[in-house]
Amino acid sequence: INEEVLYTKESVSKISRADIDLLKAKSKTNKRKRIRLCAHKNSDDSVHEMFIVHHAGNYVPPHNHSSKVESYHVIEGVLEIIVFDDDGQILDIIRLDAKSEKGYFYYRIPKGLYHTVVSVSDTVVFHETTNGPFNQTPMQVPEWAPSDQADTETVQSYLSMLEFDKSLFKFAE
Repeated sequence: INEEVLYTKESVSKISRADIDLLKAKSKTNKRKRIRLCAHKNSDDSVHEMFIVHHAGNYVPPHNHSSKVESYHVIEGVLEIIVFDDDGQILDIIRLDAKSEKGYFYYRIPKGLYHTVVSVSDTVVFHETTNGPFNQTPMQVPEWAPSDQADTETVQSYLSMLEFDKSLFKFAE
């Protein structure tokens, strides 16, 4: 589809370590340093499964999906999902680590919760599942966060503020 979105051509999708390595190599050559391989046939499918590569420094704006649930299963690396209330206050930080023996490697979020993903490791590979069909409109970016089209300075300022907020966040005991 473009430098960030690929589709499998096979009727039965199979993903190998070589496929993941190719995705990681391709992600390094595109502008936003990310890529996804869609295992579903097209954007109209009722279930969307994607193998995604992100690198440290990728910005995914906080957003919610009014009509979609999503789940992530981390295959390689460390990823944080930050969940916010409607005013932008952190409700939870979910750290997903593919190698963690005591932590999490999977999460599922219901529709309607603001969240963002932050690549903690240099490279993160994860499997996302969500309901289709694809429609960009239901992804709602709040007024308190810059969109992914914002200028670099605005995004960096927000990310610095988010890092500060994360440092103040108290995990439940």
